[in-house]
Amino acid sequence: MRCVFVQFRWAPGKTYEVADAIYDREVVSELYSTSGDYDLIAKVYIPEEEDVGHYLSNRLFDIPGIVRTQTTMTFKAF
Repeated sequence: MRCVFVQFRWAPGKTYEVADAIYDREVVSELYSTSGDYDLIAKVYIPEEEDVGHYLSNRLFDIPGIVRTQTTMTFKAF
């Protein structure tokens, strides 16, 4: 499994609607509200055989109300 972090920004007034939809998809292992440029950060484990972009697009990025995302890939360094 590959670990990625995805940050989400959504349209005003959509906070609980979008956060609940992300949680309901049962794709993220951890979900946190954040301060700063993004509203939420999610930790997602992606199966090795899956393409990261397709996996996230098909499972998360089609949720209405999301206006921007930022995905951070992680690598085993040690």
